[in-house]
Amino acid sequence: MAMATTRNLSSYSPFLVLPTTTTAASPAMFQSNPTTSISIRALLTTPPASISHSRPQILNIPTKTNQLLYLEHSKHTQREPPRWFSPLDSFSSSRLPNSPLLLYLPGIGGSGLGLSLHHPRLGEMFDIWCLHIPATDRTPFPELVKLVESTVKSEHCQSPERPIYLVGQSFGACLALSVAARNPEIDILLVLANSATCFNGSQFRPLIPLLEAMPKELGASLHDMLNLITCMATQQRDTGLSEALVAMFSDLPGLAEVLSMETLVWKLKLLDSACSYTNSRLHAVKAQTLILSSGKDQLLPSRQEGQRLHRLLPKSDIRIFEDSGHVLFMEQDHDLVTTLKGTSFYRRTRNVDYVLDYLPPTPYEFQKARESHRFVEAAFSPVMLSTLENGKIVRGLSGIPSKDEGPVLFVGYHMMLGLELAPLIARIFSERGVLVRGVAHPMIFKKQKQGGRLPDISQYDTYRLMGAVPVSPTNLFKLFKTNSHILLYPGGMREALHRKGEEYQLFWPDQSEFVRMAAMFGAKIIPFGVVGEDDIGEDQMKIPYLRQFIQELTDEAVQLRSNVEGEVANQDVHFPVMRPKLPGRFYYLFGNPIETKGRQQELRNRDKAHELYVEVKSEVERCLSYLKEKRRNDPYRSILSRLVYQLTHGPESEIPTFEP
Repeated sequence: MAMATTRNLSSYSPFLVLPTTTTAASPAMFQSNPTTSISIRALLTTPPASISHSRPQILNIPTKTNQLLYLEHSKHTQREPPRWFSPLDSFSSSRLPNSPLLLYLPGIGGSGLGLSLHHPRLGEMFDIWCLHIPATDRTPFPELVKLVESTVKSEHCQSPERPIYLVGQSFGACLALSVAARNPEIDILLVLANSATCFNGSQFRPLIPLLEAMPKELGASLHDMLNLITCMATQQRDTGLSEALVAMFSDLPGLAEVLSMETLVWKLKLLDSACSYTNSRLHAVKAQTLILSSGKDQLLPSRQEGQRLHRLLPKSDIRIFEDSGHVLFMEQDHDLVTTLKGTSFYRRTRNVDYVLDYLPPTPYEFQKARESHRFVEAAFSPVMLSTLENGKIVRGLSGIPSKDEGPVLFVGYHMMLGLELAPLIARIFSERGVLVRGVAHPMIFKKQKQGGRLPDISQYDTYRLMGAVPVSPTNLFKLFKTNSHILLYPGGMREALHRKGEEYQLFWPDQSEFVRMAAMFGAKIIPFGVVGEDDIGEDQMKIPYLRQFIQELTDEAVQLRSNVEGEVANQDVHFPVMRPKLPGRFYYLFGNPIETKGRQQELRNRDKAHELYVEVKSEVERCLSYLKEKRRNDPYRSILSRLVYQLTHGPESEIPTFEP
């Protein structure tokens, strides 16, 4: 039975107040009788007016309230089967159209509340349903797999093109992997947090026979066992075992006080069964997978397991959170939505659309992204100059078109290693409220060869979060069509990885690649130049070992413009050697805007389009010449003079420069 037909009748949970009706078509495992229930919404902090522009809300449930919540819940779930519930009553009104389905599969605690911190933001992007497995439930793991599988198949039949996300925490990750292995033809995306597929190597598996041997007459609860282990661990000065046991059930605080030892033994056996069942089927998993591993998980060796799964699953990507523990989703510093956006893991159709599926950063996400590149702004103190419509050059970005004046195409020079990117995008976004979407090399989106030479793809998460898209005519067309502000470097990688003696040279193709498309949409073209202390590269191809290394990098990277003649096609991938010296200063000049509006017919002519192309290129070269000349008159070009100025005027003061 499709979930869509049972939304108001089969998703009852004591955690939520939902209308309940009766129908003969509803399967038994989804049916439940109306009962008095506790509304968890009353226990949640109220979402702000605009939940997309603030840090995710924190679940604020006191410990005593959790105990009452679980005790009340346990009254109504004696021998009740697992069921689905939705937390989206308060958030579904602002949900994006054609939102994908997200099924949350809980850890061994089974409450289904493990994503509570993320519900407000996830609710804007997904149709969320959470699996609740009652503490007294004794459904074997294969049957739980079939339960989730039946829901996945039902939803797929109703909407074949709609992606289905399975988000699994620990035990739930085993469920997600098993369902994906059995249904390779369905468009399933897996998000696995600290997968329990490594339980057979954990410190808890040997506890199973020990706990089974304990006399039932003792009547010990899980809470009593935790106290005993804590006392033993304290004497041995090792609290890791106790903390890990607490973490296992921390998706619903208060659970340990009411669970029996019999239930604990069942849960551990269920984990053992899930581990064996899932590992025997990993070879069949073809789904796109995002693996999230904690570096300080005391329950499971999650870091090593994440790397193992990354090697085994062909369509997987991995992110490691070094300072996080086992229950990753319940940590206040972890934001699942930001992770999905930074890894380009969010899509609403069968194939990701980097333009239409993109979600802009919130102010909080922007600040976090900017902090990760703060050292560039601090070291190079960028000077931003722009040109007004009357041709006057002024300090600041007042000459930049506003966000309502799109489409706009920024065309410029790529400095060494693209160091100018972060300050450029950050300043325009913070001062003008304009998100500039960079057209980037595909290698920052493509999973790298395992054991390869290229940098790990996670290093580019900030670029994807801030709107970078893979370079292609289709993506450029969509950006123009959506009135975006676009950043384009015609010189590409060849310009960013220029060699010794090639500083400030433009390596543009001979063809006017972007002019006619810009004219088609009447886009405004903004040529710009950047100069800085990035100029000292060495000719590494003359060194035999480095020549081989560069060739391996080049073969591994996605090749662009392979059919183009000229120096721009020579895109050897290398890491330029920069001569150590004190940082200078970055200078940006956005030149005279070039209008294409009303010139569509004229610029269809190749010769006319080429003339405009040459004009844009000449304007970029003029900006570079202007900046190279003017920076000689900057009394604060040296980092030492800038440090002295900030010591006397304050660290946040704007450092002067030459008069434009």
